[in-house]
Amino acid sequence: MPGQASLRAGQYFAHPRNAFWRVIAELLQFDPALQYPARIKQLEAARIALWDVLQSCEREGSLDSSIERGSQVPNDFRAFFRKHPSIKRVFFNGAEAQACFNRHALGQASAGRVTYQRLPSTSPAHASLSFKQKLRAWRVILDT
Repeated sequence: MPGQASLRAGQYFAHPRNAFWRVIAELLQFDPALQYPARIKQLEAARIALWDVLQSCEREGSLDSSIERGSQVPNDFRAFFRKHPSIKRVFFNGAEAQACFNRHALGQASAGRVTYQRLPSTSPAHASLSFKQKLRAWRVILDT
């Protein structure tokens, strides 16, 4: 789920210290300072979808660890995969996104058709890795 800054802005990864847009811009070779609609167009041009595992949840603050487990409502991945049959790989931005998907939506994907991989979170709360280490790990999305 988007954090408070993202919800307020109506944009994914709007927190200024979240490295997602810097990582993606570096990988796809565009200016991370582009306006949000232009950054989304860059993702689309690279055939990258960006979607939350959860449709809604309740939490205090922005930390994934604060999400109340009983409040989690997953997105409809069965319909998503049916609408987008060319999806072959799903990458998770951090451990909690993968855990939520595994808990709520893993059975909604076509068996054997889609592979899954967790990448290090780009959140500023995940400070154990440097930007360069995160960038190196995220390069795998270019191989697909």
